[in-house]
Amino acid sequence: MRKDEKAKKTMESACTNSSNEAKKRLEESTWKIKLQESIKEFSKILEKVPPAERGFSAKSVREDRESH
Repeated sequence: MRKDEKAKKTMESACTNSSNEAKKRLEESTWKIKLQESIKEFSKILEKVPPAERGFSAKSVREDRESH
């Protein structure tokens, strides 16, 4: 018996729909791969962005509070 046949029989004995389960796992794996690729792309972009100047956050919050 091949490994995939054994896995299919195991899934069938657990009363799960093996084709739906396999499809679900494949979709999850595909999503994870795409997510990892997107993270790599964003990381490359962020490497090019210079850090904010010291005190920028406090200055921005103060300006926002005063404008209301």
